[in-house]
Amino acid sequence: MSLQEQFGKDVLLTGWGHSRFGKLTEETLESLIVQVATEAIANAGIEPGQIDEIYLGQFNSGMMPLAFPSSLALQVSADLANVPATRVENACASGSAAFQQGTKSLLAGTAKTVLVIGAEKMTHAGADVVGAGLLGADYDMAGKASTTGFTGLFAEVAKHYGKRYGDGNLGDVLGSIAAKNHRNGVDNPYAQLRKDLGEDFCRTVSDKNPMVADPLRRTDCSPVSDGAAAVVLSTSPTGGAGAAVRLAGFGHANDFFPASRRDPVAFNATRVSWQRALAMAGVGLENLDFAEVHDCFTIAELLMYEAMGLTEPGQGARAVEEGWVYKDGKLPINASGGLKAKGHPVGATGVSQHVIAAMQLTGTAGGMQLASPRRAAVQNMGGVGIANYVSILEAL
Repeated sequence: MSLQEQFGKDVLLTGWGHSRFGKLTEETLESLIVQVATEAIANAGIEPGQIDEIYLGQFNSGMMPLAFPSSLALQVSADLANVPATRVENACASGSAAFQQGTKSLLAGTAKTVLVIGAEKMTHAGADVVGAGLLGADYDMAGKASTTGFTGLFAEVAKHYGKRYGDGNLGDVLGSIAAKNHRNGVDNPYAQLRKDLGEDFCRTVSDKNPMVADPLRRTDCSPVSDGAAAVVLSTSPTGGAGAAVRLAGFGHANDFFPASRRDPVAFNATRVSWQRALAMAGVGLENLDFAEVHDCFTIAELLMYEAMGLTEPGQGARAVEEGWVYKDGKLPINASGGLKAKGHPVGATGVSQHVIAAMQLTGTAGGMQLASPRRAAVQNMGGVGIANYVSILEAL
């Protein structure tokens, strides 16, 4: 049973906008939000006054002084005056949390057209500020000093994985994932890192690719980024210049916050979010043509292969070694370059993933374009497998 069959109405992505990701010193949080919101509204073929509600995904966590940005999208047009606008925060999954809140407004019938925005400004803040802000998303490390930040947390995940399943070639597999995503990022005009680094470089510790937190090298880590993305959600086509995309199903699951209450490598709530989304859409992995997943670190992408059911636990390397996740494989993963190459402005990431997937499904992805995809998955995660969101999107 699809979302449409379950709720008796469609949720369509009818317009979208996307900024470049990177160190955008010339941009402010406000300018980024206005840019992508304006683009999404125009792309949807509607007027600003037709927006019934706005959701803004932003983490912030002290990374910038302005902590009340929900009304910034109203700067697009005076016609947005008095439109309800809400900031949504769920760590690095804030963008997808905003997307699902917008979806639920449509399903509840309180809105017919919703503007969803994800945005973050990070690069202006010092590394200590960014590191402390991100660590606020971890129960055990929040407020504590750390030289490795979230990289250290995912390095511990990688160590646990190696102990449980053997770490014989784990470093090489992670290097291959990094190289794949850097190669894909070359074709993404929005990406922060657009250089094919090659497997040898990504697999090798060097002066240019130092170990950040063993076993994660610099190439295993997504960069600190600025950026924004926006999407218009509607219950019916809006007459935009491009084709619309249907949301076929969605899932959300949260795990326990303390690390002591979670299996460090199972990512159980991530698995549940996948199961819920696929069940709502009435499809299986074999029905997907590609996926954009949350590769904040390469070990996270490896664990996604297992959490989604592409491989059995402990066998994620097979998806890389047998070529399944490459652009010409049976389930391309992160054809955009993922967070690894595209960048990770945390509040923007989930919305960006939906926009990139919608572009693929409408044949408008440019150099990133895959061969005629019809169905895709988007997976976005906050914390170390804590807040988990999955969407299944379909071409019309």
